[in-house]
Amino acid sequence: MTAVASRPVTADTGNRSPGSTWHTLSPLLAAVLAAVGAWAVHRLFVGTPLGQELDTAALRGGDFDHPRVSEVLTRTLDATRLAVLALVCVLAAVFGVLRRRLDLAVASAFLVVAANVITQQLKANLDRPLLDAFPAPNSWPSGHATAAASAAFVLVLVFPRALRGTVGLVGAGYVAIVAVATVWAEWHRPSDVIAALLIVLACGCLTVFGVRLRRTGPAPRIHLPNRLVMVVLGAAAAIATAAGIFGMASVALSERALPDLVSGRFAFLTGTAGIVAATAATFIVWVRLTAGEPAPLKGDKE
Repeated sequence: MTAVASRPVTADTGNRSPGSTWHTLSPLLAAVLAAVGAWAVHRLFVGTPLGQELDTAALRGGDFDHPRVSEVLTRTLDATRLAVLALVCVLAAVFGVLRRRLDLAVASAFLVVAANVITQQLKANLDRPLLDAFPAPNSWPSGHATAAASAAFVLVLVFPRALRGTVGLVGAGYVAIVAVATVWAEWHRPSDVIAALLIVLACGCLTVFGVRLRRTGPAPRIHLPNRLVMVVLGAAAAIATAAGIFGMASVALSERALPDLVSGRFAFLTGTAGIVAATAATFIVWVRLTAGEPAPLKGDKE
């Protein structure tokens, strides 16, 4: 009697599990939320009188009279865009070749180009209504903050997953310094910087979405160093957010009801707290997205 061998059961690779589908689509949702956040920042701090007053108070409160510091600061900010972006693009290409990850090299180029082009187009085409008796051309969003954040995001993306949290923590510190410096130098208002961070995050989320479309699979477990980095960034975001909310309430009260309640320097520190909170929050999302990338494809290096 001949036994009939049973047909082996094979997995249907064309179907994705709900968890895998969510893992693939979640960056797209994050991109939409980041874009909506940038719109809300513009609507509040550019489109309303009180928002403009708060923003301008932080800008003018950063005034300082240190010629040597001002010179170094100006040179650093001048070099941020071209030098940093060129260096990062080269590094991304080299890392992509060495790790056999052409998708990350292409994604990095898209992130840098898209974020900086969008920022420059918005700055050139948006008007700033005069609602706070402080005439100044539109500076929303910040090109310097966009350049710094996109460079840091690219470095996080091209490094191996186990190191992305550490690189993200260093990158967040660098971006926060550049962002606060632009306000201190009176080049940008805090809302310009916060919007730039959200624009970069939106573009970054789109790049991760594209990468995950090619590299389907469930979300892997995040390495302990990356989790620790998110705890540090989370603590910084929570403290800075609390300080920023208290500061904005105090500055708003000073602007509308009790003049001279707080000093200009206090307003500047309030704007700084808002920038730190936004920087920490955007890097939490970015580290989480990049650290949760599916397992490498055959032939890739991780």
